[in-house]
Amino acid sequence: MNKKERLVAAIENGTVIDHIPTAKTFDVVNLLCLSQETSPVTIGINYPSTKVGEKGIIKISDRFFSDAEISRLSVVAPNVVLSIIHDFEVVEKKTVVTPDELRGIVRCNNPKCITNNEPMSTVFNVVDKTRGILRCHYCDKEQDMDKVELL
Repeated sequence: MNKKERLVAAIENGTVIDHIPTAKTFDVVNLLCLSQETSPVTIGINYPSTKVGEKGIIKISDRFFSDAEISRLSVVAPNVVLSIIHDFEVVEKKTVVTPDELRGIVRCNNPKCITNNEPMSTVFNVVDKTRGILRCHYCDKEQDMDKVELL
């Protein structure tokens, strides 16, 4: 197979986060604290994509993410694709899907909510994944996932 030259260098081991909406790329970098990585991190933006128009891509050498980190990622950039790389080969590929429930990830925007006044974890039910609508388990206030504050 005759491959074109890659726009971003391949990594030996690690994770590739692909199909990130361009505007969300640096949100993902901040969310995953990638500026504090000691291994190489490659960040690319404005690549053409048939799936999202223009996309960002992040390659992190020698780093694999926990389910909790992936759940946080789903709030900022749902439907991104994670590729797990070992020995320069993709061994697993998965689309990040927002779970039905988010625990301790998002702050409730209702100042009277008990989670903002007592030392307790937030719980949100994802009531509409397509539109990104969350509902606080405690006060029933709905929030738009694009406008939430992460904890």
